[in-house]
Parts: sequence; C-alpha cells; structure tokens
Amino acid sequence: MRKLYKLPKIFILIILTSQICLGNSKKKELPPNFIVILTDDQSYVGTSFLTNPEDSRTKSDYYQTPNMDRLAEMGMRFTNGYSPAPFCCPTRKSITIGQTPAKHEYQKDRVNWPKEFRKQLSIPQMLKKANPNYQTAHFGKWDARYDEVTPEEMGYDFSDGLTGNGTGGGKTGIEWPAALDDPKLIFSLTERAGKFMEKQVESGNPFYLQVSHYAVHLGITYTQESLDKYNKLNPGKVHHIPEFAAMTEDLDVGIGILLDKVKELGLLENTYIIFLSDNGGRTSQPIGGKQKEPRNFPLRAGKGSMYEGGIRVPFVVVGPEVEKNSYSHVPITGMDILPTLADLAGYKEKLPEALDGGSFNQVIHNNGQGEIERNLPYLIFHHAVNRKAQSAIREGNYKLVKTWKDNQLELFDLSKDVSEANNLAKQMPDKLKDLDEKLTSFLTRVNAETTQTSKK
Repeated sequence: MRKLYKLPKIFILIILTSQICLGNSKKKELPPNFIVILTDDQSYVGTSFLTNPEDSRTKSDYYQTPNMDRLAEMGMRFTNGYSPAPFCCPTRKSITIGQTPAKHEYQKDRVNWPKEFRKQLSIPQMLKKANPNYQTAHFGKWDARYDEVTPEEMGYDFSDGLTGNGTGGGKTGIEWPAALDDPKLIFSLTERAGKFMEKQVESGNPFYLQVSHYAVHLGITYTQESLDKYNKLNPGKVHHIPEFAAMTEDLDVGIGILLDKVKELGLLENTYIIFLSDNGGRTSQPIGGKQKEPRNFPLRAGKGSMYEGGIRVPFVVVGPEVEKNSYSHVPITGMDILPTLADLAGYKEKLPEALDGGSFNQVIHNNGQGEIERNLPYLIFHHAVNRKAQSAIREGNYKLVKTWKDNQLELFDLSKDVSEANNLAKQMPDKLKDLDEKLTSFLTRVNAETTQTSKK
C-alpha cells in the first residue's frame, strides 16, 4: 500500500473526508447515555422558569434557579408532568419498574409484595439486556423504607446503598434550619455523579445515572452564602422563607455543576437528561410564619394529596434532537421513563405487560405533539394502607379524585380549572360514573388496598 503522503492531494482529501464521516457515523451509533435528576418535595412552582410558559403563575415569585432554567432551555418542559405518587417512597419504586404504587407499595397482599417487587424488570436490568456494556449508578436518596430492597438487588452497579430521608439531614437527627458546607449532601452527591461519568467516558461504556437529591425535603439546611443572598431580597407572596429559598438555590448550584460536567465530558450530543420531582411541594413549613398565598398556587393542596399540588411536578427532558426551549401539554409521568429508555436504547425484548408507563420518545422528537401509548388510555394515582386512602384518574382533560373513607367523588376539567376549584360531579354525572368505574375496576384487578390500615 502506498503511503498517504505519496497520494495525490485529491485522494488524500477523499480519504480524510471518508474517515471523518465514518468517525461521525460511529459516534452516532453509540448507545445513548441517560441521566435522571430527581429532586425531593419540589413544587410545580418551585423554580424560576415557567413550568407552563402559557401561565405566568407557574414559577416561583422568590426563588432563583438559573441552572434549572438553563436545563429547561436546553430541552422540552412538560406542562402536565406528574410524579407517580404524592409521596417519596412509592414514586421512587414506580420509576424503577414503571408500575403504579397500586401494584406494589399499596397492595392488599403487602406481606409478599417486596418479594414480587424484586422480580420486576428494573431500568438497570432492562438497559443491560439491551446492551451489556451499560453501567448503572444510583446516588442519593433511595428510600426503601418498607422493604429494604437495595439498589444492587434492582440491578445497579454503583450506589449509596439503603439511604433514606435522614441520610441527607431529614426531619430528625439534625438541628435545623442550619448553615452547612454541604447542605442536603448536594455537593458530595454531585461529585460522586461526576466521577462516575468520568469513569464511563474513559472506559467507553454507555451509562445510566440517577441522581436522587435529598433537597428540598425537610430539614432545611443551606450554605451561608445562599442565605445571605435571600435575606437581602424582597419575599414573594407564595414563597417568602429565606432559608428554604437558600436550600433551593444550593440544589440549583448542584444541578449546574452536573450540567457543566456533562458539557466538559462532551456528552451532550448523545445523552438524555430527565428532570423531575418525586412529588409536589409541602403546603406549609415549620418556619417562616403565615402564608399569604398557598405554597403551590395556582395548584390545589400539595404533598400527600391526589389534587394537582400533590402530583403535578416540574418535568423536563433534554436530549439529541429534542427541540430546545420547547414545551408540551401531553400528560407525562415518571412511570414513562423505563419504557422510554427501552425505546431509545434499542431494547429488543417485549416489555412486561404489567407496565403502566409508555414511551414518550415520539413526543419529544415531534415538537411535543402526539400521544404516549400506554396499556391503558388514562393515568391512575393511588395510595392507602399507611396513608389516607385516596385515588385519582385522569383521562383527557378530566380528572376524578376519590376519597375512599366517605366515598367522596370530585370531578374536574383541568383544561379550564387547573386549581380544581370547580367540582363538576353534579353537572356531569355520566362522566363521573364512567371514570369511577374505570378507576375501581383497575384497582380491583390489581388487588390494591383501598382502606387505611395499621399495616406496615
């Protein structure tokens, strides 16, 4: 073979061009990386970007979150983004296996459900079946308080183990509010995530990384620098507590550090980033005095409730060919993450029929238009056992909220009434009956508990 320098210049140009094209082709063929950023107790209006760009009320009137804003501008925000549950623990399990808490944490056969949960296909297990080179990590709050199922049992290669609220400075075990160097373990958690990504880039492995923050759950800790900033700002009517604003700012800084690392490692072209909260924001805080407006305004109620304030959350998706600074009104939930990643990673096997989520791949690559195809054409939310037995079903724009103790049924049209102030139960009895029958039929079929008991 002739040496390259003896070839005519035109052939050299052709060879070099083909090599560049081949290199770019191989780069595009690499399996995508996935990063899920899960915050804790963050309200739908807990950022400084509009979670619904068509509604000026859907951002904080006090918090400043420039890095979350940057993330939203990098991709698509979902105005109808939902957590699988209005509490921490069930949401995290539902994201892991793509199934509603009615099938795991809130089962009538609760004695045996941990054993069955361990048998379900998880995100890490699915990705390794799609491509055995995937490396998976979960850093931060795991919260398996009712069963102690470990991250490793669900397929993770790296994790912080069985962590809960207290690991990041929860309600007990720490004097708060307090200024700390590493509040809610934000910075050490982010550092571990960064090192994991560095290692995978060096080894050439695709990866799945879930960063589950302890912020902004109680107790309230923050850096002194952030608190000093908010002590100088005018409080809002909805959000007005400097300590909580400071904790939110520190969380935002941590997310910014992670985004900078993704950019530094050259991962943006082949990495999907999904950002959401595990449930809605709390309706009150033990410090800060009386609220002038509800903390989740314009949404009704908050954490622990099946009203929108408990389950509607910030939800952003960033990734290759996802239109920047765009938004979609298509309802989406954390249960959709597993089937979406299966779609994007090229998973060839048939997904379990038990899945309640569906892939949003077509929506994020179609300017936010279309539908997410799930096994059922509606979303169901449910909790009971150690919680007040309550359920909700959303089909189209209509949502039914059912409180089981008094058989209380409420019906709302979310397209006109996001605050759920106008109960349409009497005006639309046929729609009420239809949704109640669908909800009850589903919960009966999956053997969900519908009473509050003392069971653990």
